[in-house]
Amino acid sequence: MKAVFIIAPIGFRDEELLEPLKILKENNIEVSIASKNTTEAIGKLGAKIKVDIDVTKINVNNYDAIIFIGGPGTKKYLNDTTVQNIARQTVKNNKILAAICMAPSILANANLLQNKKATAFEAEKDNLIQKGAIWQDKPVVIENKLITANGPSSAKGFGKVILELLNNQI
Repeated sequence: MKAVFIIAPIGFRDEELLEPLKILKENNIEVSIASKNTTEAIGKLGAKIKVDIDVTKINVNNYDAIIFIGGPGTKKYLNDTTVQNIARQTVKNNKILAAICMAPSILANANLLQNKKATAFEAEKDNLIQKGAIWQDKPVVIENKLITANGPSSAKGFGKVILELLNNQI
């Protein structure tokens, strides 16, 4: 099983990446880190992480799960057509698509949340609703192979749900 985390080059939310990353690695999921135009990404709280692949080079077919991480740097991706196309391709290919914190707005902006239950960081609520999502005031929401979570406090639960869905695909 393979998963790729898509993070902002600067300002991803550290625990939203590090906690799910640890859970997947501990359970023998092969993980990659993707970002844009950098070989090292820096988290909002100072974590530095090696980037394995540029986001523009992602082939959705090479992964079982595509995971978008939030944080203030996520703004860089909200209207990025490359990233939106990755999300659309993930759904089209029936893969697991996950997003936490601000990142569910990437999915909403790609028109992937219409009539789907979803959550996000509170500041993104209006955007999700405007784009047709059925807002859920919960830490983690699962709708088929779509997982959304509301922020740093739900990072561990988010990671566990991703792992559970990956394990169910075997």
